[in-house]
Amino acid sequence: MVRESKEALRRRCGKILAILKREYPQAATRLVHADALQLLVATMLAAQCTDDRVNIVTRDLFRKYRAAADFAAAQQATLEVEIRTTGFFRNKAKNIRGAADKIVKDFASKVPDTMEGLLTLPGVARKTANIVLGNAFGKNEGIAVDTHVARLAGRLGLSRDKDPVKIERDLMPLVPRADWTVVNHLLIFHGRAICQARKPNCPACILNKLCPSAFTFPHLARLPLRAR
Repeated sequence: MVRESKEALRRRCGKILAILKREYPQAATRLVHADALQLLVATMLAAQCTDDRVNIVTRDLFRKYRAAADFAAAQQATLEVEIRTTGFFRNKAKNIRGAADKIVKDFASKVPDTMEGLLTLPGVARKTANIVLGNAFGKNEGIAVDTHVARLAGRLGLSRDKDPVKIERDLMPLVPRADWTVVNHLLIFHGRAICQARKPNCPACILNKLCPSAFTFPHLARLPLRAR
């Protein structure tokens, strides 16, 4: 197999982005939030949990806790009960309280709008920081890599790595900086709709002519050639 040059890879990535933008013009975060603090908390809760479940939990949570100081003052046991259905609730409650406390003490009660500042918060790594920066502050500092982005980046041949930080490093030169936030949403939307983890729907995929993994999955092996 001929190895794809960097320039060819960049061109193919550009075509993929253009197609996804046309297919999912509504692509945006599904986490309901009114400000940076709410998005930060919702993103922390979304780890290993669906956005729909998080939105159910935060509906009441954000009525009760309206500022960083409110979360910082929350009782650990109480917050655990309130977020229990999102999973990993003990660590999530601890990190939310810790992050809120640091925001109050070190950032004048305002969520920091820099990568450096966000990464000092307990429970916040690059993925969460990129989501908050891109969606709450309109800053494209990197590409948020979640399970959908990691899966599609691999299948589309945009990265050979499994580590999210290295995948992000591979994607950033391929994607125009202006699209660093939206590419996360586009890949998530396509991953949920078509390129699912267990049974990707290659016949219905608008990217199958640009995807090196198209029709290589066991459940598609018996498809007639015309369906490929």
